[in-house]
Formats: sequence, C-alpha cells, structure tokens
Amino acid sequence: MADHLPPALLEACVVLGASSDKLSELYQAVDNNEAPDLLLLEPEVLHVLAPPFVCRPQDESDTLRSQGRRRRPFLRKKREHPSAAETPSQAGGIGESEDVSVPNDIDLMALPQLCFPGGLQVTNEQKDEQFHFLVFTDVFGNKTHGVVMHCYRPILEGTSIFQNGAGSSKFSKLFSAYGICIISKYPYFTAIKDCLSCLLIQLRTCRLSDMEERVKEFAAKLSLVPIPPPGQLHLMFTLRPLTIVLPSRENKDHPAIDLDLHLPFFCFRPQQLLQVLSCLLQEQQVVLFSADWARLTLVAESFLLFLQPLLWQQPYVPVLARGMLDFLMAPTAFLMGCHLSHFEEVAAETDHLILINIDNGSVSSSCSETLDLPEIPPAAADCFTQRCQALQIHFDLHQCNHASCSDISEQRAQRRAWQHNLNHDIQRITLELMVNIFRDVSGHLNYEHRVFNSQEFLKTREPAEQLFYKRVLDTHIFHSFLKDRLNRKIDNFARMELITRSEMQRVKAMVEAPRRLTMQEVQARRRSSIAGSKLSKRLGMSLPNLGDDQTISFQRNSLLSRISIPDAVLRTPPKPTKVFKLPDFPASLSFHSVQGYYSELIQQLGKAIFSVQNENSSLLARFYYLRGFINTLYGQRLEALGDFQNLYRTDTAIFPTQLVTWLVDSLHRDERQQADRRPELKRLILKVKTDSEKLLVQPDEHVKKFKLPLHTLHLEEFVRCIQECGIVKDVATIHRLFDALSDGEPKRVEPDLFKVFYNFWKEMEGQAQDVDLPSEVIDHLDNSECVYKLSSCIKTSHGVGKIAMTQKRLFLLPVGRLGFLEIAKFRDIEDVKISSAPFLLVRIPSLRIKTSGKLEVFEANLKTETKLWNLMVKEMWAGRRMADQHKDPQYMTQALTNVLLIDTVMGCLQTQRSIIAASKLAYFDKIKYEVPMMVPKTTSETLKHKINPSLDLPEPQTVHVLLYTPGQLTCNDSVAEMNPKLWVALSGGRVVVFDAASWSMLQDCIQVGETQLNCMLGLVQEQVWIGSQDSVIYIIDTHSMSCNKQLTEHRHEVTGLTVDHRDVQMYSCSSDGTVLQWDSASLKVKRQIHVSCDRLSSIQIYDGTLWCCCDDSIVELKKSGTPQRRMALPDDLLSMPSIFSSFILIPERGQLWTGCSDSGELILWHTNNHSPFKRISLPGCSGVTCMIQVKDQIWVGCRAWSGIGGQCEDQLRSQVLVMDAESHTVVKELHAHSDSIQTLCSAEDRYVLSGSARRDGKIAIWKVE
Repeated sequence: MADHLPPALLEACVVLGASSDKLSELYQAVDNNEAPDLLLLEPEVLHVLAPPFVCRPQDESDTLRSQGRRRRPFLRKKREHPSAAETPSQAGGIGESEDVSVPNDIDLMALPQLCFPGGLQVTNEQKDEQFHFLVFTDVFGNKTHGVVMHCYRPILEGTSIFQNGAGSSKFSKLFSAYGICIISKYPYFTAIKDCLSCLLIQLRTCRLSDMEERVKEFAAKLSLVPIPPPGQLHLMFTLRPLTIVLPSRENKDHPAIDLDLHLPFFCFRPQQLLQVLSCLLQEQQVVLFSADWARLTLVAESFLLFLQPLLWQQPYVPVLARGMLDFLMAPTAFLMGCHLSHFEEVAAETDHLILINIDNGSVSSSCSETLDLPEIPPAAADCFTQRCQALQIHFDLHQCNHASCSDISEQRAQRRAWQHNLNHDIQRITLELMVNIFRDVSGHLNYEHRVFNSQEFLKTREPAEQLFYKRVLDTHIFHSFLKDRLNRKIDNFARMELITRSEMQRVKAMVEAPRRLTMQEVQARRRSSIAGSKLSKRLGMSLPNLGDDQTISFQRNSLLSRISIPDAVLRTPPKPTKVFKLPDFPASLSFHSVQGYYSELIQQLGKAIFSVQNENSSLLARFYYLRGFINTLYGQRLEALGDFQNLYRTDTAIFPTQLVTWLVDSLHRDERQQADRRPELKRLILKVKTDSEKLLVQPDEHVKKFKLPLHTLHLEEFVRCIQECGIVKDVATIHRLFDALSDGEPKRVEPDLFKVFYNFWKEMEGQAQDVDLPSEVIDHLDNSECVYKLSSCIKTSHGVGKIAMTQKRLFLLPVGRLGFLEIAKFRDIEDVKISSAPFLLVRIPSLRIKTSGKLEVFEANLKTETKLWNLMVKEMWAGRRMADQHKDPQYMTQALTNVLLIDTVMGCLQTQRSIIAASKLAYFDKIKYEVPMMVPKTTSETLKHKINPSLDLPEPQTVHVLLYTPGQLTCNDSVAEMNPKLWVALSGGRVVVFDAASWSMLQDCIQVGETQLNCMLGLVQEQVWIGSQDSVIYIIDTHSMSCNKQLTEHRHEVTGLTVDHRDVQMYSCSSDGTVLQWDSASLKVKRQIHVSCDRLSSIQIYDGTLWCCCDDSIVELKKSGTPQRRMALPDDLLSMPSIFSSFILIPERGQLWTGCSDSGELILWHTNNHSPFKRISLPGCSGVTCMIQVKDQIWVGCRAWSGIGGQCEDQLRSQVLVMDAESHTVVKELHAHSDSIQTLCSAEDRYVLSGSARRDGKIAIWKVE
C-alpha cells in the first residue's frame, strides 16, 4: 500500500553521528593530551526511523512497535554501512528481528557525507545548532528532500552521546556534533525546519536517557501529518510551541513552495539573476558557492523554480561534501553546490565551469573573471529588470505601519501571508520572463506531425540573440518544454501567453495567413531601429537566411509594448487559500490512540465538507481527497472509495488513480458485496476495472525538427513534408500543389525539386519583408496590410515603377518620385486580361485591369511576368469576391496562399509548362465558372460573418454542437473574461472557444473525452456542461478553461441537457431513456426518471414540465415522471423509416413543432391533441436536422442533395429556413454551408449561429430581424 498512498510529511528520520567506540577512543586520547586541536570524525548512520510506527495489536494489547521490551542504545555503531534495503533497527514498525522499511530511493551510504558535508567536528566548546537542506535525485528524476539539524553534546567518559547507562559524570572538555535528518518526498524546507526547531527545545531540556524516546515520538508524530492535495487548501498542525503550516502545491505539475523565493534577490542584482538563468537555460556546468551550507539548496531551488515551466533535466546536487568534489569533473551539464572554501581549488582545477558566489553576488567562469555566454534577449531582460525593481522584498518595510505582534503565532501568520504574496509576485515575474523568451515558439510548431521548425524560428530572432536561442534549442530542458507545447498543455505558461497577446496577434490568430510584416509592424520597426545597418547586413546573407532580422527589430521593440499592456495580469493577487487545522497529536502513540486521532480527523473533515457543501466545489474536492486518504489509513476502504468517487463531481484533476485501484483490488468479499449495494461505488469499481483492462497506450512524446526530404516523395509523404515545414496546413491545397509540381507522370516529387521549391518560398518571403516602403505609402495602407509580392521595374500607364500586391489591393511604387498610386482594390476590379502594347517593331505582352469607378484602364507592360500576374490578380479578385459574398475572410486568406504558391511554382519550375502547372493552384478563379459566384440576396443580407473553428487543423471538422454564453458585467481577470463566448464542439471530444465580441479564438483545444459530444449547456456563467457519447457529462470551468469535473451516473450516451431557470435545476437524458434531475450546487442526482422508448435523443423543459424527443414520439411527462401525453410519428413516416430529430414547444400558442431526419416537412401539433393539425412542406429539403425558436421565428436546419452545379455532382447541400411562427410560412431561405447543418444556437436573440458537417466545417453567423 505504501507505493500507492500519497506520502505523509515524514519519509524517514535518520540520526547520524560518531560511533561510541570512536568517541571513547577520542576521549582517551584527549585525556592523554594526544588529540590534535581540530578533530574531524567519520559520520555514520546511527539510527533510522521510518513509518509505520504502530501496528494492529495481535493480542489486543496496544503496542508502539518501536517500543519493544528490550532496550538498545539509541545511537549505536553499525557493523557495516547499511543500505536502503537492509537496515536493522528497532523502529519503523519493524520488530527487532526484522529489517527497517527504509524508502528505496534513500542512499544511506552517501547520507552521512551529505549531512556533514564539512566533516563531523569535535570541538572544545559548545556551538549553536545549525541547519542545512538536501535534495536527492534518482535516475528517473524523482526528488527526495532532506532537512538536517546539527547539535552538539558533551562527550562523557566511556559512553555514547545518548547511551542509556552509567557513565562518568566527570566534566567533559569536548563536544561532538550529531545530526538529525528528516527526509520527505515533498520540499517542505521551512515547515520541517520549524518541526526540528520544536524538537530542539525538547532535546535541550530533556535528560540524556530520554532523548531516544523524544526523537522516536517526534518522528511518529510527523508520520501522522498528511500532505495537502494540490489546490488552495493548506494544512496546519501544532508541534509545541509552534503552529506549522504545510502549503499546498498550486497543481499536480508544480512542486510545493515552502521557501523564501526572494532570497536570490538579496544575493544578486537583476542582471546577475539573468546571467544565472541564461546559464541554466543553456545547460551549462553551474556550481554555486557559499560559506553557509543552507544557502546552497535554498538558492538552487529558487533558481529552478524561476525556470518554470521549463524543468531542469541534468544532474542536480545542491550540496557536495568535501569528498565529492570529483563530481565536478563530470562531462555533462549539471547544477551543484560547494563550500566557498573550495572556490579557488575548483576554479583552478576545472575548465568551463560557471562559478556563482552567492555570498558576494558574483557570476564568473573558471576560465575568466567575466562570463562569455549569450545573454537573455534584451527586451525580455529589460522587462524582467523593471519588474524586479518594483518588488517589495523587505518584510520590515512592510511592517513599518503595523502594530507590533505580542503573539508569536500571529507574527508568524503575518510573515507567512506576506511571503505567500511575495512568492506569488516573483513567480509571475519569472513566468513572464519565460513567456517573453519563448512566446513565438508555438508559431513554428506542427502539432499533427509533432515538428518544431527550429530554423524558421531562428530566422525570426535578432542576430545578436540567435546564438542564445541556438544553444537553448538544443537542450534537454527546451526539448521537454516542446513536448508540453506539442501536447497542447494548458498550464500557466499557456494561459499567460494567451492573455498577454497584443490585439494584432489576436487578429492574426483568426486567419491562417503566411507570415509577413504588417504596416503596423513596419512602423514600429522604423521607430526603433537601425535601418541602415540592417540593409547592409542583408546584402551578404545566403538564401535560407533571407528573413533573418527584418522581423527582429519589431519583435524586440514590440515586445516591450506588448508587455506593458497586461500589467494588471501580474498584479492579480494569489487565489485565496483555506487553512485546515489538524487535531492535536495523541498523548500516547499506541494503536488505539492513533486510531482515535484518525477518527477525530475524519469527523473534522466531515464538518468541513458540510460547511462548504454548496459553496466551493474546488475546496470541497480537497476535503473529500483528505478524508478519503485518512479513511484508507483508518481501514475504512468503502468510505474511502466513496470520498474518492465524489472527486468526479468536484475535481477530477486530483483523482488518485493508483490508490483507488489498489483499494478496489484489496476489498474483501464482504466489502465487495456491500459496495455492490451502493450504486455510486458499484459504478466506480466498474470504471476502475474497465480502465485497468484497457491497453495502456503511451502518449506520443517524440519531437522532430524539420529536415528537407532526401528521397522521392509520393502524395502522402509530400503532404506530411509541406505541413511539417509550415508552408500550408490545408490538405486539399497541398494536393493541388502536388499536382502542380508533379506535372506529368508518374505523380511524384523529387527531393531536389522540393528543396528548390522550399528555398524559393523562403526567398519570396524574405524579399517581401525587404520592401522599403516610404512613409507616405504606409500612411495610405491599413495597419493589418502586408506586402506579399513586388514586380520588377516596368512601364505602366501611370509611369515607370513597381507593382506591389497586398491582401487588399494593388498599388504602384513610382520610380524617381514619392507618392502613392493605387491601381485597384481587389473588390473593385471588373475585368483582368492580357493584351499587348506596341514597342518599336514588336508588341510586348501587357496586363490590363479595369476597375469600377475609374474610366481609365490600368495597363502594365509586365513582359515575361504578364501571365504570372494575370493568374495572381484573377485569383485574388475571385477570392475577394467569394470572401465578400460569403462574409468569410478565410476565402481571401486561401486565395492569398494560392497566389504565393503560384508565384513559387513558377519560380522553381522554370519550364514552358510552368504557367500551366501553376494554374492548377488558381482554385477560386477556376471554381467561379463552376459555382455561381453570387450569393442569393436574402442570404447576403442576413449573413453577418463566417468563422472557421478548424483553423489550426489540417482538415475541416464537423461542428457537432454550438453554445453561446453571455459576457459578465464584472470580472477581475481580463477583458476577455467579460466578453461573451462561443463554445464549439468538434469531432473527437475537441472543444474550441471564441471571443464572441471579436470572433478571435480564445482556446484552440480543450479536450473533453475522446468521443463525439452531443449537447452543451451553460450554467450561471461559471460552468459549461457537455454530454458525450461515452455516457459522461463533462463540466468545464469557464474561468480556468479546464475540464475537471465529470458526472458518471448515466450508463449510455448522453443525448440532451436542459435547465429549469426558475430554480436552476438541471436535467440530462441518455439514449436508453434515462432522465436525471441534478442539484446544480452539489452535482448530485435528485431524481431519476425512465422513459420507455427505443432511443431518447433530447429533452426540453417548459414551465416545469419535461418534454422528451424519442425516435418515434414526443412525450410529455407529469411531475411524477410518468407520461402524460405522447405524440407518435405519423404512420407514413414510420414506413420510410424516419425518426424525430428535433422539436420546439410554443406554450403561448399551445403548439408543438417537430421535424424528422428523413422528411422534408415540419409536423405541427396542438399540445392538447394527439394528432398533428398541420404539415408544412419545406422547399428543397430532404431532412430536418435541428430547430430553435428566436423571437417569433422558427429557424430550421435542413439538408438536401443537389445534383446541379457545385464542385461535384450529387453534392450534399444545406440551408437554413426561417419560419414565421404565426403564419407557418417560410420567410427566408438561407444558403451558406456546403454540408448538412448539424446545430443551431441563438446569441441573445440578436444572432443565430449555424454549424455544419466536416465537408464544410464552418460556422455562419446570421442577423435576426
């Protein structure tokens, strides 16, 4: 069980010192004046105490297993150095003939050296007690922590320090050190130091003969202290005379922080802190030095916490004993700590070490007095320095205007609260530093193939910063960070990166456009940069590096402006915490006393659970977790399982899977029978058994760097390579590109051609970023515009110059004069054609562009570029018309991508057929002849906008469910929290969240199970309930955007959710006909109803009455849950066969509107009649998929097969029909999707949103009149 239980505070208590034999020899030598002045003895492990300390009595007699009848010396000499597996002892719950249960990862061989790193001293005077801290790391990276206390005791003639027995009372001239080391799995440095300080008071005043029992009792008490679960619940216990607090971890991925994070700020200036962090990020060989052993571990731990979420992967030994200095010769990177007295020796004997002197705040190299390493990028460093200067790190200054505390507990509480807030501020500052350093990494990731395009990322860095990033990108610490990003981990880094995005970054995130500098970025670059030197540098750059530093000045300078926007993010106070006080330790540590302690603790936790039952589900989960843990120790397995079962409805993030599995497997037969009689435990046991039987599929953790292919590419490999290099994600576009590059037979692309294509794409990208536009031109362009293509110098009807193309327009850059000459906006073009212009005796090909509102036709003598520009302008023109007609900006983005691919294909093929090959990419110019470009007037007037929820995916996904949640009037977190949101359920349990004010994406992936999601419902602006095919109701917290609650009471797929707003009662239904009524506060089932039907597809509640949509009927239920009336599917539809797909009740009219999945008509019923009174035929509809009521209108989602027009024959089309509820007529026919409509939702009766299946995969936003 010990392998599964979360460890208590104490893992082991080890007593170390000199053996009695050596002390006796030393005493004799001193008595004979033969001993040297400074004596150092070899420390040994004298005693090991490890839990459990009590056992169930065999003969009803209470025994503390560490208290046998035989008495042995507390500190005794070992015959040999013990190992972790075989350490004889009387303690630790082991009988005298048994081995001590020492944790396997504690190395007792090295422990004496680490506990006495400077050697065990024998002195001729009493010294003060001292503390220092240890961290042990096993080969898997798991850490164990130790707190060591050194004490000095006089050496008495003929006896050990604490030996029970007669010894000489002669006054001793010598004092020997001994140590007590508390080992814990968790880094509770301050708390354990406080505990040892309390023990010290007892040791100072107790008799020597009692010291053994005091230490044993002390260790046994600490073994009763549980570790708080991750979250906002701290634990408090009393160990006289102090009250000690164990702070909890923020979440399961973060360690507990029980040290003063501002200590490094006392020792180093911000510049030196940045140097240290830079060394760690580059995985150098780093050695800390201090004359105080305690500082080494505390400062080292702080540095590693500053790197979060990046995790140090290399050897880590914060305290090296004198005999361990050879560790510094290791060839790998490491972080170690030495005594300051070894500084000169280490610097002289080793090369390339980073030497950090904590005591004087210096950072140097063993090769020189200065540090010759790349520094952290200046923008991030400057911001960090400014933040550090604003920190208030002096507690005394904070207390200046406060009354003096007369109570030590109150004073310690004030200090803890101040330290907690300061630690929070420091963590936010260092997290911001990491975000500013690595913010742009995500823009160069391909999630599908788990590729990081490091070369492209490096090109976006400032030249002075590239060496830093090049070194960091090759480290293990960064590789681990990449894994988390590719796994789309929603951690503090991801949250801060999201909420600190600039408005321009949010806009760019809305469309998948090729990377170019916008006009706003160009202006920012100019305001701050060194334009002249940049141009000269670029002239000598090789082809793959064409894009290097043109983005950089903007990156660097925009960063500071970007950081200054979200100051409020850093000022947010830490989440409020709750402190739970454990009962006082039992007076005696007998079995029954310990059981009484657990019983009292369980009762207190029960009271705490009752007090927060309907208030704070997160805190409630922590209390359930603790009570489940204590119930396990108490031997009440079923009660423990019941507590852990409650975590599903409160917080699944802390569910102890291993412990619950062990509990289930260890149930006795009678316990299993009792569990079967409790439905919630029966469900839990079934789920545990099912999950344990599943084959454990290891997550894909590999990370690849993009490399150009070395062999011939067929279609599938070509798609993968194009997606990996980040040029295009869309599979259909890549197929057309493959067709263009493999023009002819067989269909394949050679690696040399792919390399030429890739390099040409990057060259075009670099050339576009090199365009030096005059300020007069920039003033005429929109902030979001980018220059994507520039022609050679040509003659035009407006003079000589270069044609520039943005995503919105064409304009001319005249040669020899300043000014802005707009040729045409793409939406204003009326005609584009190739002509010829006379020149001497020949005619030169030219391009003629006719624009609405201009009488003169623009003509450009583009010569050999004419066909290319004709193709590009026509594609942009067609894309703009499609985007405007369909209110979908992605059409324009897609057209722009097509144009850039056309340009690249033309440049890399260089054959007579290159224009024919490139024309295969002119998708919109081609389909304008196949599909009508004009959208019906009614559709165009009603359609407001279209968005693509599959933007980050290679192919469109089906939009299964839409949910609109209104904004909040007050919110402390961010402006985005105040805005309304659109929740989109895609295939495979993926939920995407949009800001419904700007339609920018807030969350690109919240994973909710792995199966299809059927329904969603918002509850009190704090929760979103989602019903899934896997029979679970998932609950998303709208603040943290995390899914940490599950309701598992349904046995079949959840198909419907509804809420009675009068008393906030939730109802859910599953396909087997089960309807559950939930208490929204406690998330417990209040009532269960069963509807007799083949399949129950949805439910709605009107005036407290439930209406159920079954396949063959609509059923109204009485208050008791029995059917009151049933509207059956008409006989002619039963024979088709067809089923009810949706229904709407209009109580004020006494009408029920129903639609069927395979019938193109609506069936209307009177609510008091069992027969339909009207059937409305829907034009062009072969089935109804969904319906909603908005004001006096009924919006109906339909599908139909269309055999005319379209991109292919027999294409599945769809439409939204708007019905008048009074006249029962079709008011509008709306066409915006090329696949069946799956869902409709209303946004405050102002807009209706429709989502379609995967061939379209878009969301249309309609205005409601």
